[in-house]
Amino acid sequence: MDVAQVARDLAAEQQALDEVVAGLTVEQWNAATPSPGWSVSDQIGHLTYYDLAAVRAITEPAAFQDGLEDFWEVAVGGDEALDELTLGRFRAMAPPELLAAWRAARAELVTAAGTLDDETRVSWYGPSMGSKSFLTARLMEVWAHGQDVADAVGATREPTDRLRHIAQLGFLTRSWSYQNRGLDPPPTPVRLELTAPSGDTWRFGRDDATDVVTGPALDFCLVVTQRRHVDDTALEATPPAHEWLLIAQAFAGPPTDGPSPWSRP
Repeated sequence: MDVAQVARDLAAEQQALDEVVAGLTVEQWNAATPSPGWSVSDQIGHLTYYDLAAVRAITEPAAFQDGLEDFWEVAVGGDEALDELTLGRFRAMAPPELLAAWRAARAELVTAAGTLDDETRVSWYGPSMGSKSFLTARLMEVWAHGQDVADAVGATREPTDRLRHIAQLGFLTRSWSYQNRGLDPPPTPVRLELTAPSGDTWRFGRDDATDVVTGPALDFCLVVTQRRHVDDTALEATPPAHEWLLIAQAFAGPPTDGPSPWSRP
């Protein structure tokens, strides 16, 4: 799969969330989501901020790098300071204005993504990323935050095989999930056998691995993005693999704990 296909899948995932929020009432835009202190509007504001940051990282890499020092200076001030930086201007917008801002940011990102090739590396808030990994991370973000929105307003999104991007990212970040907590990753490999929304079987990992995770790809994606506790899903895992799923984190940043059992729909 080339970077152009990842970009198309990202745009499709963004549009799927757009179809959830476009018809919401003002009350629903203000509804609390599972992210503490964040409303539905905040979720969309977050996506807008980082879509614009992604555009800058692609089109003005030097300027993006120059701004990182200021970003991290704010970030050390804690969540409230970072929220003020990333969400402040969007919290001042009424829902129609915010939706328009997000759509404009997405359009800019589509244009910027069109300049990438498979070998391009993009600067970001940690190490630089290959273009496909960079856009996959954006797809994971919109899908995961979209799940928070769906949970808040009682919406149902039909899963698609675009989840393969997130499933693969979740598998590849297994070691990172341990290292991010100061733990040594287990030396034994894990194999995934996931049932795709289309009914296909997706396999990741070595065929001879004895530690295995099986079940719906949707459930695996919900777990590695910390939107569901593994025990609330239909996933089956050998004990070492289950241990991983308890701390799995497919996204960058300091270690965070996902929801407790029975705390999400």
